[in-house]
Amino acid sequence: MNYIWSKKSLLQFIESSINKVVKEKNYSFSDLFAWTWIIWKHFKEKGHKVISNDLQYYSFVLNKNYIENHKELEFKWLFKTIDNLESIELSKRKEEVLKYLDWLKEKKGFIYKNYSLWWTKEQRYQRLYFSDENSIKCDTIRIKIEKWNKEKSINKKEYYFLIASLLESIDKVANTASIYGSFLKELKRSARKKMSLESAEFFLNDNEHKVYNCDTNELVKRTSHDVVYLDPPYNERQYSANYHLLETISRYDNPKIRWKTWLRDYSKQRSLYCKKSKVKKSFKELISNIDAKYIFLSYNNEGLMSFEDIKEIMSKRWEYWVFKKRYKRFKSSKASKSSIVTEYLHYVVVE
Repeated sequence: MNYIWSKKSLLQFIESSINKVVKEKNYSFSDLFAWTWIIWKHFKEKGHKVISNDLQYYSFVLNKNYIENHKELEFKWLFKTIDNLESIELSKRKEEVLKYLDWLKEKKGFIYKNYSLWWTKEQRYQRLYFSDENSIKCDTIRIKIEKWNKEKSINKKEYYFLIASLLESIDKVANTASIYGSFLKELKRSARKKMSLESAEFFLNDNEHKVYNCDTNELVKRTSHDVVYLDPPYNERQYSANYHLLETISRYDNPKIRWKTWLRDYSKQRSLYCKKSKVKKSFKELISNIDAKYIFLSYNNEGLMSFEDIKEIMSKRWEYWVFKKRYKRFKSSKASKSSIVTEYLHYVVVE
């Protein structure tokens, strides 16, 4: 998945900093604003039990696959649907199911009728998020996955794997500049390619992991953790708007859509961490309610909260310190401020 604000370049800094503080070896790692997969994926592969949460449903779907799935999928209820599936080696069944979906007879649905050029060319606003061919293919596959789910031909682990695979695959041929806040006027080279349904591979291990889809401030009131990692939104950009189309493909709920870019209603997914007037109060509530021994917060010097505000709030939980690193980050426009920012990893060891 193409995330332009991911923590990939900061992973080594974050991991080494956490290792300097947390001396225990066997601990659960909780990423409570999970969004991208960079951080928790690394800790899952290091052998830790992972707990993740995100308010966006498409992120929840991806995390249900990449985090909770940790054993090979059987697809045993599809034996009568897909020839010879039962005789195929367990580790290769995923690919056979994807191959079956990749060659289905085409069905036009919500994505084609609202986000491709052909269907919208006579409307007031033309939309070109995907080529006609890829939008139809997306609908075809998504309709079949939902049908299998309702018929109980697949279990929930298989369901999330298949949707995650579709999200990853359709994102590779999206006609956007990384995010879905808008589309390009002409199909770019990658968007002209025919989508191929590829496997959203997950890491196999013996740990049981847990994924949530709710407000983080509410989640911490009813859960306990070992090591908590927080990476809330820094600025006023609402991720719900920037990735609205992935949300619609994930839910496939035929939502009411509006405006030139055909956004779905995301009023219930607006984060208070994106509001200057609300963020400090929300963060204070969050920190005071977390039941954990270690709390880490990633936040840079361009965020809505000041360094002093964060230090004041976290210090109330006991011993507070901070690591910092200067780095070059993505510039979304020529009007952006300096491309060099300082990332702070605030942390507190709770009494």
